[in-house]
Amino acid sequence: MNNLSKEYLVKCINALNEEQSLSLSKTDNWAHVNRELVHQDWDVLYKKLARYVDDTPVEHEAVQTLMKEHFEIACRFYIPSKEAYIGMAIFYKENEDMEKFHNSYHPEMVNYLGDAIVYYAGNHL
Repeated sequence: MNNLSKEYLVKCINALNEEQSLSLSKTDNWAHVNRELVHQDWDVLYKKLARYVDDTPVEHEAVQTLMKEHFEIACRFYIPSKEAYIGMAIFYKENEDMEKFHNSYHPEMVNYLGDAIVYYAGNHL
């Protein structure tokens, strides 16, 4: 994520905010989402991903398979654009509670996940 320009990062945050706001308003605040199941699925996913943080590049096939899962879970809310998905990674890093949550799986999880999201988005979205 460190290789992206500041301007592009702002574009990604704006895309996240705009797309989420639109989706929330159209879906009665994501009433269609089983949030308990989403959190269970992310918990399982993050536990798997944590095994790779120390010694596996984010572009590795196994990591990117997990990122496909991550994106699919995110799509239960709405289908984010490439920029909004990257904006999600920025939100994870900049929001103190989200950073603590993700780093509870591994001290570097939020940074690793951010880089993995950027790679996935750049190659699949």
